[in-house]
Amino acid sequence: MADSQIHVALAGNPNCGKTTLFNLITGANGYVGNWPGVTVEKKEAKLLSDKNVTITDLPGIYSLSPYSPEEQCSRDYLMSGEPDVVVQVVDATNLERNLYLALQVVETGLPVVVALNMADLVEKNGDKIDTDKLSKKLGCPVMMISALKNKGIKELFEQVKKSAASKGQVPEHKFDSSIEDVLTHIENNLPASVPANKRRYYAVKLFERDADACKLINLTKEKADRVEQLVAQCEQDCDDDAESIITGERYGVIAHIIDECLTKAPAKMSTSEKIDRVVTNRILGLPIFVVIMFCVYYIAVSTLGGTVTDFTNDQLFGTDGWYVLGQGRDAYDEAVEAAGDDADSVDPAEFGPYVPGLTTVVHDALVAGGTEDGGLVDSLVCDGIVGGLGAIFGFVPQMFLLFIMLSFLEDCGYMARVAFIMDRVFRRFGLSGKSFIPMLVSSGCGVPGVMATKTIENEKDRRMTVMTTTFIPCGAKLPIIALLMGSIIGDSSTTAAWISPLFYFLGVFAVIASGLMLKKTKLFAGRPTPFVMELPAYHFPAIRSWALHVWERCWAFIKKAGTVIFASTVVVWFLSNFGSYNGSFGFLPAMDGIPEEFMDYSVLAMLGNLVAWIFAPLGFSTWQATALTVSGLVAKENVVATAGSLLSVADAAETDPSLWTAFAAMFPTMGACVAFGAFNLLCAPCFAAMGTIRNQMDSGKWTAIAIGYECAFAWVIGLFINQFYNLFVLGQFGVWTVVAIVLLVAMLFQIFRPMPKHVWTDEDETSTASATVSA
Repeated sequence: MADSQIHVALAGNPNCGKTTLFNLITGANGYVGNWPGVTVEKKEAKLLSDKNVTITDLPGIYSLSPYSPEEQCSRDYLMSGEPDVVVQVVDATNLERNLYLALQVVETGLPVVVALNMADLVEKNGDKIDTDKLSKKLGCPVMMISALKNKGIKELFEQVKKSAASKGQVPEHKFDSSIEDVLTHIENNLPASVPANKRRYYAVKLFERDADACKLINLTKEKADRVEQLVAQCEQDCDDDAESIITGERYGVIAHIIDECLTKAPAKMSTSEKIDRVVTNRILGLPIFVVIMFCVYYIAVSTLGGTVTDFTNDQLFGTDGWYVLGQGRDAYDEAVEAAGDDADSVDPAEFGPYVPGLTTVVHDALVAGGTEDGGLVDSLVCDGIVGGLGAIFGFVPQMFLLFIMLSFLEDCGYMARVAFIMDRVFRRFGLSGKSFIPMLVSSGCGVPGVMATKTIENEKDRRMTVMTTTFIPCGAKLPIIALLMGSIIGDSSTTAAWISPLFYFLGVFAVIASGLMLKKTKLFAGRPTPFVMELPAYHFPAIRSWALHVWERCWAFIKKAGTVIFASTVVVWFLSNFGSYNGSFGFLPAMDGIPEEFMDYSVLAMLGNLVAWIFAPLGFSTWQATALTVSGLVAKENVVATAGSLLSVADAAETDPSLWTAFAAMFPTMGACVAFGAFNLLCAPCFAAMGTIRNQMDSGKWTAIAIGYECAFAWVIGLFINQFYNLFVLGQFGVWTVVAIVLLVAMLFQIFRPMPKHVWTDEDETSTASATVSA
């Protein structure tokens, strides 16, 4: 322990409360979730109460057998020699499952302290755990704690510091005598350089024929042959393979430990089990999920969130302003109505405590400072910066509400059930429930969603999940849903109520359709990987964890708005306000004789017109709509920010109740508007997510395939929406209608045709079997 530093590794199963403990003792804001793979790489931080103690949070795993990247990550760190002590976090309500990993960690010979987490739930259930007996059986200290209630933590780390000073221990647990004889012989064949406290670990790993362990030990050929002979004879005697023999022995030890150390209360159905009989029901489970997500988006986008956003856009960032507690609003409205055409001359401050909008405040300050009214600086600041960012920040209230509800569903344990439910659904479409987890994470941001695909062992499943996970609307796409699919469509709140949730499920449809089509191609053929997952007891989330979770998502959006989107907004303002007119290039609004629609002569219009033809079949071929779509590739929030710059939000607010009507005028029909939204929600994600896809694919070719497929799929869906709207609503029929029909038939054929015989190979059978053993 150089320089008195103590390195502590936190190990444990998924959903054992390990990351909750890590956040509590370090003050970190690590993501807490109720499914495997939330922590896919180790995280490090200092202990709050002692900066000499460094805590490393390892990925949640079920075994030290390296079948997955997170298992490899955990084992490599534990065996690296860096940790001075391991805190093995165990879900005390599920000892049998959790002790399997604990036994393996103890076998490493490292100093171990077992932390029996969720002690409060054990007490609530009426169970009793004899920690003294358990400590003797495991050969290491055992402490009862509750990370959620912050109980026993101080005592735990007092013991951790004591254990860190030791040199480790030789495991106390023993297997059947015949297996122990073989392990003893293997230990005798180990080099003398292997420390006494690690000889048991390497003996077990050589028995299991662990390739990594065999490389590290590097036995002579004579000794390696002797070990193989011993293992082969044992397999013959037990009529089983070596790995399964050790697995069975460990569970035998665990059963004996539980009989000795755990006293269970009389069996009764828990509240969680009663709820699960309904929410995980084969028939009711999926409809309940659909209803819940509909309500979440209905509240966040269409009702409460929409009301707050209207205020933020029109009053706070716009030019309307507002009256404190509404005092004076009625009198002002009457005065405006009486003034008629002279309404602009009515001073709202005369009627009550009035607070002007930010755009008005900034504009007046600039003019008072000598800036030309409507000039270059005034336009840049009010229309470019305030207008663009105002359009984005106006949606923070909706995102805040959305993240509050989604975080609650995740932290209380419901979303773990959804993953279980969706496994049954996804398996029909060629994916496993593990693919749902990255998609769920993507509802906050596509970047961690793509990173979460690391937990999928099957390479084909992982690649297909990377390609489809960003179809799920992330927080950055929420403004698009709210702007385009809310009040714009028919300018009706009734329409907006169901359109917003509908576009969430458009992403789910895209995932399902893509899974069915891609799984029937040679690139992605194969069996889906098995899905094993802990279902935690339902509980009310810890307020601190819940708040951090919501803040983390909102803050990520705000930071992006203040950096990438700010820069993009200024660039868009420049491109849309500078251009050529009558042979001169410059600031268009200041040019003599320039028409009111001066942006038609801008650089942005020229660039938009170059690619507008691509979107003509989708119904939006104007340069404005094209510019919004292209800007969305930088960051999806840019679609709304660019709209704020192009449509001059502040000016629109003076004559319109909101930005919606001005935006709707860009599209000739409702079908074109919906097609625009569908394309922007389904096409390639932002640059940050694209970079993450490149890292996860580790291949330029596969990255191009992923991005190309997403854009092509989005274009086809947009084509369907626009062309079939024109056909069935407007009665219009053309060449692109024929193309849409042909593509629809081809898609339906690929979706519903039988699974080709070549899709499952011997290699798939082997990988599936391996995955099952690791679970």
